[in-house]
Amino acid sequence: MSFSILKEIGDAQKKKAVVDVRSGDTVRVTQKIKEGNKFRSQTFEGVVIRVDRKDSHTARIVVRKVTSGVGVEKSYLIHSPLVEKIEITKRSKVRRNNLSYMRKRSGKSARLTGKDFDRAAVNDVSVAEEPAEEAPAEAPKEETPAEAAKETEEPKTETAE
Repeated sequence: MSFSILKEIGDAQKKKAVVDVRSGDTVRVTQKIKEGNKFRSQTFEGVVIRVDRKDSHTARIVVRKVTSGVGVEKSYLIHSPLVEKIEITKRSKVRRNNLSYMRKRSGKSARLTGKDFDRAAVNDVSVAEEPAEEAPAEAPKEETPAEAAKETEEPKTETAE
């Protein structure tokens, strides 16, 4: 029973809809960064080399890019409120979840074979509306004669002459 309570608490922390990110995807992650009293947005674009705990509220992706010959990796919690948006720019064909071998590669050997995908459909994260609970049907109200008379009366309109 305690497991179900923990699951409910974890599910409450999840975002309603997130992009289906996979290993091998080239993504652009927009993150909120606090500097002093202000927030700014910063983007980080790279290849997803690992996806962890995909269905959990602690889902995480590791994104890698090479800048000025130096490999940089950042780990993002997908459901974090600081992660504003994850946009998939390219999808590649890979056969593993953990692409740690990419750390040893550089140049042409670090390229991944791209595959076709519907970019607009993948990046659309609109929340699927859940069917609202139907309220019990109320009995129709009986109108008083005064209310019925108001409805039958035609509204008066003024014409400009």
